[in-house]
Amino acid sequence: MKHISIIVPNGQNNLSSIVGPYKIFSRANTYWKEKEGRELFKIELVGISKEVDFYEGLFSVKPQRNLSEITKTDLIIIPSLNHNFEQAINENQLFVDWITKLYKNGAEVASICTGAFLLASSGLLDGKNCSTNWAVEESFRKMFPKVNLQTDKLITDENGIYTNGGAYSFLNLVIYLVEKYFNRQTAIFCSKVFQIEMDRKSQSPFIIFKGQKLHGDEMVKEAQTYIENQFQEKLSIEDLSSHFAVSRRNFDRRFIKATGNTPVEYTQRVKVELAKKAFETGRKTINEVMYEVGYNDVKAFREVFRKITGLTPLEYRNKYNKESLFG
Repeated sequence: MKHISIIVPNGQNNLSSIVGPYKIFSRANTYWKEKEGRELFKIELVGISKEVDFYEGLFSVKPQRNLSEITKTDLIIIPSLNHNFEQAINENQLFVDWITKLYKNGAEVASICTGAFLLASSGLLDGKNCSTNWAVEESFRKMFPKVNLQTDKLITDENGIYTNGGAYSFLNLVIYLVEKYFNRQTAIFCSKVFQIEMDRKSQSPFIIFKGQKLHGDEMVKEAQTYIENQFQEKLSIEDLSSHFAVSRRNFDRRFIKATGNTPVEYTQRVKVELAKKAFETGRKTINEVMYEVGYNDVKAFREVFRKITGLTPLEYRNKYNKESLFG
């Protein structure tokens, strides 16, 4: 029988990403036993402490095994962390060392949401793709510059390491892992029982773009403010770099280093974020919103909007505007 270790970190406040995987994998196990006559996995909660409190003691979890007892496992699941990431990593360094050791001995590892911070602190994500909650992108990039962060992706899968986006999107990761470890039929069954959408690939429609500001390049900060204030204009990056008295090449290099986006990408994301808000709350047509955010080509606007959100402007408005939903 194979083994799944769901870790229970110390000092954390997120219970759902521990209970959720435990319930779904347990149901997959039961389904497998009904079909095949045996369970496929032993699923255990693994901790450092005998009991961990959640939500100021309102709930508590008693791990079934201490990590020192687990010398071999097939899959390690790291739940989401509270947002004091450095403290979370320091309090759970034993887990970091244990995960690193077991991964090198053949275990696979999956991080949920901000659990990617614990995984990244091991160095196992250096040079690899990774997703996490879009809301913590700035902090993650600052702490782990060697990781290829891709917050538009809902799930990454590379060399036996899986990561996923934010909050309850972990449900999609668990269904993905059920398919990988059991089979497609079991994954479909679990998706129906728990009513989780199959094959979701992106968290792009959920991202609220704020722009990376936790950097020390004052010129880039001024450029960001200029772009955000002049969103209705058709901005020329050449004119923008001239405005700050630097070459286009140097401007691009500094902007990408500071924000993670090219100036063109940043400008597009600012405009699309404003368009999203207009579609969510107003009654303006697609064309009216397009002109309002500085586009005059329907095709170009549609392509940029879809590239960033994963939806067309019409699909987005129909999905999120209450008047569209209820006529």
